[in-house]
Amino acid sequence: MSLTICNVHFTQQPERIVWFSSPLAKLLKLGGRKSVNVKLGKDIVPAAVRTIKRTGHHVYLSAGLRRSVRVPKPGYVYLTNDEDEDIQLGPLIGVLTDHNGKRSSSAPFGERTGFVKQLLQLGQKKAYFFAFTPRDINWQQETIHGWFVDGGGGWTRRVVPLPDVVYNRLPSRRAETGTVMTTLRERFIRKRIPFFNWSFFNKSDVYSMLDKDTEALKHLPESINNPSPEKIKELLEKHQFLYYKPTAGSLGIGIYRLTFHPRKGYFVRYRRNGGNVLLRFSNFNSLMKMLRARHGGNLSSYVVQQGIRLVEIESCPIDFRFHMHKDGNNDWVVAGIGAKKAGRGSVTTHIKNGGSLMTPEQALSRTFGAKSDEVLKEAKEVAIRLSEAIERNYSHTLGELGLDIGIDRDAAVWMFEANAKPGRSIFKHPALKEQGKASLEYILDHCLYLSKFRRRDES
Repeated sequence: MSLTICNVHFTQQPERIVWFSSPLAKLLKLGGRKSVNVKLGKDIVPAAVRTIKRTGHHVYLSAGLRRSVRVPKPGYVYLTNDEDEDIQLGPLIGVLTDHNGKRSSSAPFGERTGFVKQLLQLGQKKAYFFAFTPRDINWQQETIHGWFVDGGGGWTRRVVPLPDVVYNRLPSRRAETGTVMTTLRERFIRKRIPFFNWSFFNKSDVYSMLDKDTEALKHLPESINNPSPEKIKELLEKHQFLYYKPTAGSLGIGIYRLTFHPRKGYFVRYRRNGGNVLLRFSNFNSLMKMLRARHGGNLSSYVVQQGIRLVEIESCPIDFRFHMHKDGNNDWVVAGIGAKKAGRGSVTTHIKNGGSLMTPEQALSRTFGAKSDEVLKEAKEVAIRLSEAIERNYSHTLGELGLDIGIDRDAAVWMFEANAKPGRSIFKHPALKEQGKASLEYILDHCLYLSKFRRRDES
């Protein structure tokens, strides 16, 4: 098997013909071949073979062949020949996403357009990278009406075959639910098309997945899904403070911090109308009555979690977002880390709730001093082990995770949440922009791995 970057050109002939430059024909061992099968994504079309005298690795596709195999544009992509000696161009990589109602011809995916464009531009000279929505798929024809970035940075649409791999970046839980999305995912899998980042996690999912994984349990706070009032009271007395969170929540919305002081009573912190609220109750029943009143009596979709005494700066807790990726060798790596300092009096470290963002080095040097490098190294190793634990206990393909990690005053590392489709807000920090670019590179490299566009010595 050979793998090389080649330059694809188009010609006007109506027949199905493919020309290879002499060095490329030699590399592919095409001497004497009269025809080959040309593949793109899930399409495969026979074509007559010709050789032309030209240095470098060039492929010329006739108009008839280009239309049949639906090659979207000229330019640089990988070319490989497999055990059957078929010639495959690509990989053809689809980014599944959508918009939230606000879209235009220059922003077809609404506020997500910038991220999608960055990713597609990065892969321009290595792959056929395109974006699509669930409505762009034609299952009868087995094609997708995909969005490509053109040479000027604008958008162009092309009909292409079903891709070699799908990176799922559907933007919301609501967009993912229902039978249509379930069927869509299962159809890709039935066609043996790798589909990574299956769906959003619920908070309780991760703890259920890991409840028998001894490696992961060392780093998980005690957590109970749908706890009874009696269980909440028991855990409050055991740990002194807890977090009470909606299982399908995000951005810190709906989170309560519950605290118990044997002599002072019960305290609750939460966000309301853009501000922080602190309430005190003399007894536990009054606290539960308030929570039920705020949620119409329905607290069944909540999880309670042991509070951890995190390191602090200026009396404000610090936690960390570890953005994890699978790389081109199928290994977990830390792509970027943002340290989040809670706003004064806030329940969480979310930026929208008054938190601030800094680099992990800035945060840890102020909390651990000379030990900070050692603490960060250990936290990175734990994050990789936790990602591996989630992957081995999860039944679908994962390629990306966002881990919310805390470090306590004894330098112990704790994981509070894992997100299967992490946001990218940490990369807005000026010092983390390079890590943001590295994150995009890892996505591309892992797509190459999943699509099998890699040399044998890399597999």
